[in-house]
Amino acid sequence: MNTTDKHNERIARMTFASVYPMYVQKVEAKGRTKEELHQVIQWLTGFDDKKLRDLIEKKVTFETFFQMASLNPNAGLITGLICGYRIEEIENPLTKQARYLDKLVDELAKGRKMEKILRGS
Repeated sequence: MNTTDKHNERIARMTFASVYPMYVQKVEAKGRTKEELHQVIQWLTGFDDKKLRDLIEKKVTFETFFQMASLNPNAGLITGLICGYRIEEIENPLTKQARYLDKLVDELAKGRKMEKILRGS
């Protein structure tokens, strides 16, 4: 299943700040912590807590968020279905990166062990 240009544009323009509270709510509802969420985000993007807060305050778009990120070299190991899309088949790089983050948050909420979420690193 491939994403449409309209779908890719919507993700690019969405602000990270608008989605972040939903990530926190999702993981905390399943007994995980905000600190664990930040660990997952830092693994994927390289952003520490201070930088993450700054990006949230500035209401950066996902496009800017991922342009500023130093994507983990093991991010390509994130595979599977998320939001109805098979990650490894998504062609748009930004949409793929956003789905990487969604998948990691989903795995955290489902109780997967941190070393598995972080792909052994």
